[in-house]
Amino acid sequence: MFRELRHSHENDPSSLVSVVHPTGLNPQTLQTPGSLRMAAISAMQGVVSSMWAGTFLVEPSARTGIHHHGEQETIVYVLEGEALVRWGDRGEYSATVRAGDFLHVPSWLPHQEINLSDEHPFRWIVVRSTPEPIVVNLADNFWATDQGALTKK
Repeated sequence: MFRELRHSHENDPSSLVSVVHPTGLNPQTLQTPGSLRMAAISAMQGVVSSMWAGTFLVEPSARTGIHHHGEQETIVYVLEGEALVRWGDRGEYSATVRAGDFLHVPSWLPHQEINLSDEHPFRWIVVRSTPEPIVVNLADNFWATDQGALTKK
């Protein structure tokens, strides 16, 4: 496999690995109110990949809007801080994640992240299962309405 890959990049072996330094993170990606996403591994960054990766920050005492990521599955590594994650048809489930934890969010699942600390932000490393970010921001009252379960279209 590596031999085939190497052969296809013989003229430019430097194209096999991409490095994105912190100064190269890009906020020009889809956002959800209450948070800041910074793209690292994306076409916008000039990185060809079948996945998307970046960072996610929520300031002290802030919460994100309710949202989902369409067909994308999301895997998170909690780099610092602590967050309460809510999910479900009505936001009826929750879990607290802390630095060192991994989190998996299935596709189409409405969820919200809440920073319960009034002093410390939380920061995550996020990897998504498709190359282009999908962020569907839902109404603030999504869980309070009769919109019911979000179904795949």
